[in-house]
Amino acid sequence: MLRGDITRAIRNAVMNELAEVGYGRLSIEAVARRAGVGKTAVYRRWSNKLEMVLEIVSDVAGRSVPMPDTGSFAGDLQLLTMIVSKALQHRIASQIIPDLMAEAARTPKIAETLQAALHTHQQAVGDQLVGQAVARGELPAGTDPDVAVDLILGPLYWRLAVARRPIDDEYLERLTEALTAALHAGH
Repeated sequence: MLRGDITRAIRNAVMNELAEVGYGRLSIEAVARRAGVGKTAVYRRWSNKLEMVLEIVSDVAGRSVPMPDTGSFAGDLQLLTMIVSKALQHRIASQIIPDLMAEAARTPKIAETLQAALHTHQQAVGDQLVGQAVARGELPAGTDPDVAVDLILGPLYWRLAVARRPIDDEYLERLTEALTAALHAGH
């Protein structure tokens, strides 16, 4: 196996192990076994479990969601909520996210890493989404991008990760209408 292939296999193994057994029961041995490599291949890349998980998870969390520009705020919002809800409903994400949130409450380093990875990404999404809408005259100048992102992601995360209820197109449509009204009412 090539070096990049080994690293990719280990990364995939970590994500699958996290989804199946959670952070607390994840072991370097199980990751190596799943990746089809020796433990030394893992230890050459990371010195311990925490370091390995933090790097891989922050890389995944920091990946940018493709930012839509459909020409309208309602269209952008509907597409963004659909993309995020599909990502949150992914088999691996739906298992890993609640587990890591619980682990973050116990392990400050995990909390810091996740917050840093997510904050930069959320800020970029908010600035672009709200910036485009303000420029087109669809949202009032001064609309807070941070509040907008919280309003968008909060209900999706709550419904999928906490309430564990499915999201369908009808729900996304109602959510988009409510978010648009809320952001207009904020000024």
